[in-house]
Amino acid sequence: MGADSRPHKRLVVAGHGPAAHRLVEALRARDAAGAWTVTVIGEEPRAAYDRVALTTHLEGADLAYPEHGGEVAVRLGERVTGVDRGARAVTTSAGATVPYDALVLATGSAPFVPPVEGADLPGVFVYRTIDDLDAIREYARGRTTGAVVGGGLLGLEAARALQGLGLRSGVVEVAPWLMPRQLDEGGGAMLRRHIEGLGMAVHAGAPMRALEAGGDGAVRRVVLDDGTVIDAEIVVFSAGIRPRDELARGCGLPVGERGGVVVDAACRTEDPAIWAIGECALIDGTVYGLVGPCFSMAEVVADRLLSDASTAVFGGADMSTKLKLMGVDVASFGDPFAGPDQGALGVTYTDPVAGVYKKLVVSDDAQTLLGGVLVGDAESYGTLRAYVGGSLPGAPEQMLFGGTETAGGDLPGATVICSCNNVTAEGIRCAIAEHSLADVPGVKDCTRAGTSCGSCVPLVKRILDAELTAAGIEVSKAICEHFDYSRAELFDIIRGGGVTSFTQLVEEHGTGRGCDICKPAVASILASLGNGHILEGEQAALQDTNDHFLANLQKNGTYSVVPRVPGGEITPEKLIVIGEVARDFGLYTKITGGQRIDLFGARVEQLPDIWRRLVDAGFESGHAYGKALRTVKSCVGSTWCRYGVQDSAAMAIRLELRYRGLRAPHKLKSAVSGCARECAEAQSKDFGIIATENGWNLYLAGNGGMRPRHADLFATDLTDDELITYIDRFLMFYIRTADRLQRTASWLESLDGGLDYLREVIVDDRLGICADLDAAMARHVAGYSDEWRDTLEDPERLRRFVSFVNAPRTPDPSIAFEVERDQIKPLPLEVKR
Repeated sequence: MGADSRPHKRLVVAGHGPAAHRLVEALRARDAAGAWTVTVIGEEPRAAYDRVALTTHLEGADLAYPEHGGEVAVRLGERVTGVDRGARAVTTSAGATVPYDALVLATGSAPFVPPVEGADLPGVFVYRTIDDLDAIREYARGRTTGAVVGGGLLGLEAARALQGLGLRSGVVEVAPWLMPRQLDEGGGAMLRRHIEGLGMAVHAGAPMRALEAGGDGAVRRVVLDDGTVIDAEIVVFSAGIRPRDELARGCGLPVGERGGVVVDAACRTEDPAIWAIGECALIDGTVYGLVGPCFSMAEVVADRLLSDASTAVFGGADMSTKLKLMGVDVASFGDPFAGPDQGALGVTYTDPVAGVYKKLVVSDDAQTLLGGVLVGDAESYGTLRAYVGGSLPGAPEQMLFGGTETAGGDLPGATVICSCNNVTAEGIRCAIAEHSLADVPGVKDCTRAGTSCGSCVPLVKRILDAELTAAGIEVSKAICEHFDYSRAELFDIIRGGGVTSFTQLVEEHGTGRGCDICKPAVASILASLGNGHILEGEQAALQDTNDHFLANLQKNGTYSVVPRVPGGEITPEKLIVIGEVARDFGLYTKITGGQRIDLFGARVEQLPDIWRRLVDAGFESGHAYGKALRTVKSCVGSTWCRYGVQDSAAMAIRLELRYRGLRAPHKLKSAVSGCARECAEAQSKDFGIIATENGWNLYLAGNGGMRPRHADLFATDLTDDELITYIDRFLMFYIRTADRLQRTASWLESLDGGLDYLREVIVDDRLGICADLDAAMARHVAGYSDEWRDTLEDPERLRRFVSFVNAPRTPDPSIAFEVERDQIKPLPLEVKR
């Protein structure tokens, strides 16, 4: 019999979620002989999609997985209703009978809805599928309040979704703190502070008594056991899952006491022809609800189906997780709950001002890392998770503060880098060597590392860089996986190619849809090149948080407004206007370190009215929210001071008005001192100027912050015109060549040749670009326009400045203040509760 006429084995997969999709793809990739034909039967009207990113569907994201090819028949909108184990066939809701040689149950789970009165009222939803989200979005139109029952991962995502739809939402969690399966009490408390700071009410340790209807018969209130009443015109249940095991029950297969199809370590039921994977499977008494373990089960079954000799087994799962909830980094790894009874000790660090909580769980001799929790700062997650179960490379307190960040090459080979796809450090290294991989997309395609939640991508890149460096290969400086270029190269591509949008750039020079690394970086480049208002069209969606509203977001969800005060010089009339605005809008006022006045406590819908008053009085945006020039600080100089040798105030004003609105890789600060006594502290600025008897001394690349750097003396006794020319060229050369979010200090340190090379470029014109740099600054100066005024004159841009989409002029009632020292301050969280 010829190879093409051999009978195929028939695989039927009941369900078409992520686990089913991974099973089919793994089987297709390994079944070179074409031994299996596959039929997938999914009850949703669409093919498999990424449930991890479900909330982004409301933002227009495409969640669909790639379509299957080869010998795969996908039947959508059809449900398996019964299994005849004797005949080895399934029946479906369409009346079809489909025979099988092997059946895999991948029916997933159903949302758990607590048995409370009113759970069946109109306006009550679950949060599980795309159809659920579409129904929630439609019902939310015209409504203003909502509540989510469940404070776990998906519950907080649901609460974010309601807030994104313009509803004032709250979270009800029966456990004493949020995310109780991932975070300890300290981590849960810090997460609560963050979420309440965004204007969302949290009711933890609060069992629910009932849902009550309003006059129209739809849900209107959530009533808790302690009598608390929460207004909610829409209620979303996301309080856990229950395995969909009805097919197993119907055909007599064993199920767990609390649900789940009982399977062995090979994911096989007691019927050798039937398997179960994903959230419907019960292995060693556990149902796994994370995508990583579900994918591992799919890989095991694919191996077993293709070889009777396979010994593949599901060996448990790394339940570590890292995500960003409502802008807050949250991570949990290893065993974060181990205590003294398990021979473990906890090392914790809490910074309530910065909103950071870190905990490491170590062995009682402090030599082995067992687990941990990170809230507010999860930058070290990749490294810490990689060391779980191994010896600590340093003291626990060093690990907490990132003092032992690995380069990637030192990680043990067995370290699991990608828990979603069970990819080890050794697996990545072998793939790099075997397939000559040179970039992160290549590693992802070959190993699947980083293709699910994406949290391991930074560590994947560090391993790749370490391997390439060890092999003597130049390491890529690509800004992210979507572009094979550094920020400086992207700047040149955009400038030289006439690129005017992110979409055009990614279509012509990149791949995918972009990410939170490349989008703001490209937005900054476009703004640096004068590509229109930052809230114009597509550019608005690329901006960082503060730039979205041209103001600084504060801890309680309000914003601060900082008008420009060039050189710190201000007339009495303008001082009076600021005072009147602060009084009339009830704002907190503070003199800043940059010689300006900051107005705190503005609600988002108040911003245009505040700007109107300030703009009419001659003020403009101070760009305190942007990666741009902030201030040029100054003393009074020779005009008033008996020690001053030059007019520092006039020079500071001239410089600030010249460079105002200049977008850069990072914020820029400057200062001008009228004599060597240095009252303006110029030598701690990105560019600082100190007056001399003969002109000006120019200092470059200083900064304060966590790593203070004294600025370097660049040139002495400059004339006014020489000073401005060198600053022009310095700023433009920095903007063109610096990496994303790189301050001038670290940029100068990274230049080959340092200060001497910089002097050759912008004084001696070594590269022949000085005329181009001069022209670029001239275009900026000529094209400057105030972002506040431009926004006020554009009705479309003004539409975004609302607290609630459905009630544009309604203030957010969750924002509250108290009075201290005759001014407002945010009401403490414990009072708002």
